[in-house]
Amino acid sequence: MITSTTKKDIRQLSQSELEEVFKGIGEPRFRAKQVHEWLWKKGAHSFDAMTNLSRKLREFLDENFAINGIAIDKVQHSTDGTIKSRFRLHDGHLIESVLIPVPADNRYTACVSSQVGCSLTCKFCATGRMKRVRNLDAGEIYDQVVLVNRQSEEKFGHPLTNIVYMGMGEPLLAYKNVLESVDRLTSPDGLNMSPRRITISTAGIAKMIKKLADDEVKFNLALSLHAADDTKRDQIMPINEQNNLDSLMEALRYFYRKTRNRISYEYIAFQNFNEGLEDAARLAELCRHFPVRVNIIEYNPIDGAPFLKAAEHRIDDFAKYLREQGVMVTVRRSRGKDIDAACGQLANKE
Repeated sequence: MITSTTKKDIRQLSQSELEEVFKGIGEPRFRAKQVHEWLWKKGAHSFDAMTNLSRKLREFLDENFAINGIAIDKVQHSTDGTIKSRFRLHDGHLIESVLIPVPADNRYTACVSSQVGCSLTCKFCATGRMKRVRNLDAGEIYDQVVLVNRQSEEKFGHPLTNIVYMGMGEPLLAYKNVLESVDRLTSPDGLNMSPRRITISTAGIAKMIKKLADDEVKFNLALSLHAADDTKRDQIMPINEQNNLDSLMEALRYFYRKTRNRISYEYIAFQNFNEGLEDAARLAELCRHFPVRVNIIEYNPIDGAPFLKAAEHRIDDFAKYLREQGVMVTVRRSRGKDIDAACGQLANKE
């Protein structure tokens, strides 16, 4: 549903601000709570859906406010069960989310976006080729979860178990809106999900990682590492030039001391680049600062990028070495190989 951008999005108002709106038109304060529940518990995208409000009040809301919800634009289904969705925003921009089902582990994960495009230009990422247009607001992030959860229930008969902010964009550059979206997802007045089921992934912005610690967040944190030395990381992730590994390790130590929240490293294995045993040895050293899990990820190649997926036996040897060093390791095999599964790949088609 594409709504008018000339009206204020009602989801930008707090419940207390809604109370003031209703007070101004002679409506009781509890109407604000009713509307708030429709917006954040039930995910309503129209005022007509708010059936416990009078028609006159619904007409007032429709005349004065918008609900700038997102709409499904295209859906791709992989043979392995992965579902990738492209969503159109109220202003016409495109983003994407992915449902990653692992029924054997009773795990159903939504991978959501936090920005339209991205400013970080990581060399292996399709989103990095799209200029950052704007941050998503909390409602647009929330909508992704609601719609992907609906897909999970319809396709697999199971609600989402996990949410990862690993889609388009850098979540820590959309800090305020990302934290507000987490609040909406975890609040009893929202979807009431456990923050321990939510992971925010960052390419690595040291000062913002420290801010997460100071704000005493409850969710998990993942660092998109992808190389265990500055020379290689500089080559593929320009952000490393201002946020080198020493500064990131210091920030992550600070985060862990203050929150005790789980930290993980995301490590895409690229052929003949970062998957040798010498790379594994350097990575093992980065795992000695605090308890950490390493997720080794098979690469989904994109057109024009000078990277290929590492051979499976190289990944297995890499993981074996880490385990022998006492590191907790998970190998995440590539999902959605038969669809546009790489981050930003589907949205980048238009």
